[in-house]
Amino acid sequence: MWHMSVPWWEFVIRAVVVYFFVLAVLRITGKRQVGQLAPFDLVLLLILANTVQNSMNAGDNSLVGGLISAASIVSLNYFIGFLAFKSKTVEAMIEGRPQMLIHNGELFDDVLKREKLSRHELMAALRGAGCDNINDVHVAVLENNGRITVTPREKRS
Repeated sequence: MWHMSVPWWEFVIRAVVVYFFVLAVLRITGKRQVGQLAPFDLVLLLILANTVQNSMNAGDNSLVGGLISAASIVSLNYFIGFLAFKSKTVEAMIEGRPQMLIHNGELFDDVLKREKLSRHELMAALRGAGCDNINDVHVAVLENNGRITVTPREKRS
């Protein structure tokens, strides 16, 4: 329980490498994956967590090794959050930037493709904001958290 099979610093290095790998994979897959977890997305994250576990613990099942790995990940996450707060460049690398999907009724198909967002998902968000079609939208933005913010056009009387 207390005896580690690898040195403590190896747990730290492994945790840091796995953290950045998983962060990069989630960042590459797009905002929709993070903000709107479908059942298959949740299954993916659970399997991913189980898959990277062994790469972090090097086959060590000691309590101390697990605590070192957990502390390393939590500390690293805090540090990255602090850096993102202090630096807009780091924030953009980690969280990305909001993407405009529609402006004054004009749909940007290239942004939909790049963000892997289907028209069905977009139309569901528009309906949720009270817009029946794209022409009713002043601005629709895909936020960093994966949500779509919609501002309807003002009704002309």
